[in-house]
Amino acid sequence: MSSSPIKPDFRVPPVDAVALETRAADLATRSIKKHAKERGLKLVVAMIDLTTLEGQDSPGKVRHLCSKAATPLPRREDVPSCAAVCVYPDLVSVAAQAVAGTGVQVASVATGFPAGRTDRRTKLREVALAVQAGASEIDMVIDRGAFLAGRDRAVYDEIRAVKDACGEAHLKVILETGELGTYDNVRRASHVAMLAGADFIKTSTGKISPASTRPTVLLMLEAARDHFLETGRMVGVKAAGGIRTAKDALRYLVLVNETCGDSWMSPDWFRFGASSLLNDVLMQLEKLRTGRYQRPTDFSRD
Repeated sequence: MSSSPIKPDFRVPPVDAVALETRAADLATRSIKKHAKERGLKLVVAMIDLTTLEGQDSPGKVRHLCSKAATPLPRREDVPSCAAVCVYPDLVSVAAQAVAGTGVQVASVATGFPAGRTDRRTKLREVALAVQAGASEIDMVIDRGAFLAGRDRAVYDEIRAVKDACGEAHLKVILETGELGTYDNVRRASHVAMLAGADFIKTSTGKISPASTRPTVLLMLEAARDHFLETGRMVGVKAAGGIRTAKDALRYLVLVNETCGDSWMSPDWFRFGASSLLNDVLMQLEKLRTGRYQRPTDFSRD
């Protein structure tokens, strides 16, 4: 008689909210020297999933986004490409054709984004179609209703099913932390997602407020670090929603370095989901080069 599968343990220790928020605030005060700032800004560019998730998205808009992701500053070869473009499933094929040969990945939201309120069969079909169309990364949303009702095993099982449907594509699991209510819930949701096989855990869809916050991302980074120490498997973290300035992005990099170390300071393990952030970073890079700010209109709108 075969033994039954081991039941995953979803229990996590409680979060000290005061200590978490204090550390996040302390790390935000770290100063960055000019040379380190330039390297940091270029790393931010390389970590961006340049995103358009609007009802008015069109093939032309996506092709423009892909061109910008591949060559953020055409006159500066020292500025890297973005990590990925992130689009709706029906525009994946357009994006895949546009970035072919550039090294930029195509990420597709899926599983009934942003609410996730559809049946599992439909969610899995959406994932499979996005991968077939050329997505190399899938950004899924968890069933927050199930999670908040205490049905952790249902959330775990669905993530595992989506991971299987991804095939070779990487899976980013969106927790929608603004709806989870407490830091304890964020830690538990991170734990469930990583146990289920997530390649990345992601803060939010960007469709509700609050989206990404530094204390929440710090907590998720700690969860990813602890998961690595316990299992030997690295999981990335993606901060998405509300990150609009280079200054704020650099503060997030400090969180990554101080919490997880150099290994996570790579687009392979940390990402920004953003639409407006890139232009501010490019403005700051040009300021460091020329000593003066350019006009926002000197950069294309995403």
